[in-house]
Amino acid sequence: MDAIFEFLFKFRPAVFEQGEFILGAPASTRLWLGMAGLVAASAVATYTIARGRSTVAERGVMAGLRVALLGLIVFCLMQPTLVLSTVVPQQNFVGVLVDDSRSMSLVDADGTPRSDFIAEAFTPGESDLLTQLSERFVLRFFRFSDSARRMDGIQEMTLEGRATDIAGALDFAREELAGVPLSALVMVSDGADNDSRPLTEALVPLQAAGVPVFTVGVGDEVVEPDIELGRVELPRRVLEGSTLMVDVVVTQNGFGQRTVPLVIQDEDRILAEETVELGPDGEPVVARVAFQVEDSGSRRVDFSIPTQDGERVARNNRRSAWVEVRGQTDKVLYLEGEPRPQVKFMRRAVDEDENLQLVVLQRTAENKFLRLSVSDSTELQFGFPTTREELYRYRGLVIGSVEASFFTHDQLQMIADFASERGGGVLFLGGHDAFAEGGWGGTPVEEVMPVVLGEAQAGPGRDSYFAEVKANPTPAGLAHPTVQLDAELDGVVARWDSLPPVTVVNRLTETRPGATTLLTGTSASGGADQVLLTFQRYGRGKAIAFTTQDSWLWQMHADVPLEDMSHEVLWQQMLRWLVDGVPDAVSVSTDQERVEPGEAVRLIATVSDSTYIEMNDAAVTARVTSPTGVEEELPVEWTVERDGEYAVELRPTELGDYHVEITATRDGTPMGSASTYLHVAPSDAEYYASARRTPLLRRIADETGGRFYTPEAVEDLPEDITISGAGVTLVEEHDLW
Repeated sequence: MDAIFEFLFKFRPAVFEQGEFILGAPASTRLWLGMAGLVAASAVATYTIARGRSTVAERGVMAGLRVALLGLIVFCLMQPTLVLSTVVPQQNFVGVLVDDSRSMSLVDADGTPRSDFIAEAFTPGESDLLTQLSERFVLRFFRFSDSARRMDGIQEMTLEGRATDIAGALDFAREELAGVPLSALVMVSDGADNDSRPLTEALVPLQAAGVPVFTVGVGDEVVEPDIELGRVELPRRVLEGSTLMVDVVVTQNGFGQRTVPLVIQDEDRILAEETVELGPDGEPVVARVAFQVEDSGSRRVDFSIPTQDGERVARNNRRSAWVEVRGQTDKVLYLEGEPRPQVKFMRRAVDEDENLQLVVLQRTAENKFLRLSVSDSTELQFGFPTTREELYRYRGLVIGSVEASFFTHDQLQMIADFASERGGGVLFLGGHDAFAEGGWGGTPVEEVMPVVLGEAQAGPGRDSYFAEVKANPTPAGLAHPTVQLDAELDGVVARWDSLPPVTVVNRLTETRPGATTLLTGTSASGGADQVLLTFQRYGRGKAIAFTTQDSWLWQMHADVPLEDMSHEVLWQQMLRWLVDGVPDAVSVSTDQERVEPGEAVRLIATVSDSTYIEMNDAAVTARVTSPTGVEEELPVEWTVERDGEYAVELRPTELGDYHVEITATRDGTPMGSASTYLHVAPSDAEYYASARRTPLLRRIADETGGRFYTPEAVEDLPEDITISGAGVTLVEEHDLW
């Protein structure tokens, strides 16, 4: 189409887009020509009323053709002209940015690597494109991957870049060429940008400077046949023996809707294997897999799909994630306001779990309490904790049927802060003195609860609320380990259907906007469904509401078989979930879990005191142990950016797993320690989402005033830069007639 346009109008459409169209004849000439044209057109139009054998329509067509021809003659006599602002040869610079990352070595469907185009286009003496660019501009070459640098020619390229940072490359080239007249930047890439920096930050300065970016996209837009695993996320820390439910996104092209195995491994031990039914080409499917993590310590869990016959890219079939399996015992404080069977059956459910200590404080009479599973005689000897330091020793808090007036205002605020500041888990159970019936509305704790408290159903002049409900998992519940009850994924609903109804005495049918409901209760008498199990994030922690008052019926009801362990599994998973992810006073993490030898990684530690107030005056040290056992101690300094945050940069050099242990002291007093692992290995980041990203490359060109090209159309690039109007320019007039 462009060729036809150029044949008819002398120049390509792109030239008209950049230029200004004018009529070159003097104004007086244009006036006389216009008047003459109107008179002539009127005369010709009289043919339509002439008599003869022709019809009116035929005479109208002939008159129209004559008028059009006359108009074209008049238009040509007005001297149509295209005014272009073109760059002065050899007075302007062009920066050529060439992608030097590993994805450029991938072989496309035609059997050639993507880098072949770079060799064809920019090899001196062999490329017409390079010759034309060199005749018109002073060229400066850059290669970029995770960072950008100058180069004298493409012979310096390595195709070993471990990542692609397009925004950083544009910034680097713009700054390097800031002192010279710059006509344009040319970027040759597949667009596989895997840096987290927003691209807009690099485009705005180019727009302001009037520097267009011309992008050349290489590579196939669809890589097929190929299977790719999406990102896999695991919790950073879990208790030993915990069941993890992980969603793995699988995308494929060219393999139809076949089934493939998904294997989950901890080193050489297979944790689980799931069959994945692939969707239509290009459409991701989510594979949900459950597995348990045993043995304390840091674990690298690998998710992989075996390479299929004919697959183009094999290194995007695998993902790894680190998880720290804690073998310690987490303490959970359970406060119950009245004697009821729930206490006994909850304790029995977790009695054999070595990683959970359920400490019970049960009110038996006015100002009298029963303490169970305490660590020593002094624990909870004065009742519910009155200081944050005492309460924050626990990682989870369960509040049963106890009225809000039992607590002082400071204790109520402490409960709210336990979730928001300490990051602990708070579980609210149903009962006659729970939720609205217990007067919790209007207290600091009400905001923590994931349910909306309505008007109390029990009280003077009102009948107590009571309903028998059947528990039903929601779609979100089916994906949650607590609701799984150790059943196979397709058997969870049947397991819940087999359990008897339970009772509720708190009418709760609404949740807060950020809450997720896992179980609902349906009553045989109808009405709105009861919220049985729901949760929300609150500050650094979580809040859970389990609104039934007698879940023990799922163990003791006559219809429940003796061997049915649903109740025990529910409470084991519930309390493990309650303490999952609860932070310690001292914690450590890295901004990347996997780096290459010599790559910088930031080690970040957070330090708080026993009341979880961030400390900025601690002495923090990192002991780094390499895979070969070499130890190094590094001081970790306060970042100043955030309270309680300390950081240090590492550059590991050995392949394998590094162990990092953080210790914090204050005035010589130990504040705590934490550890993490770092895996050092060649990166596979460039092999994920490796198809050409045409929309991104078009966006760069469109937003800066450049153009996007494919290798087949790149011959127009030198001329398009010439008429871009950037740099040192001169004005040229081109007659069009």
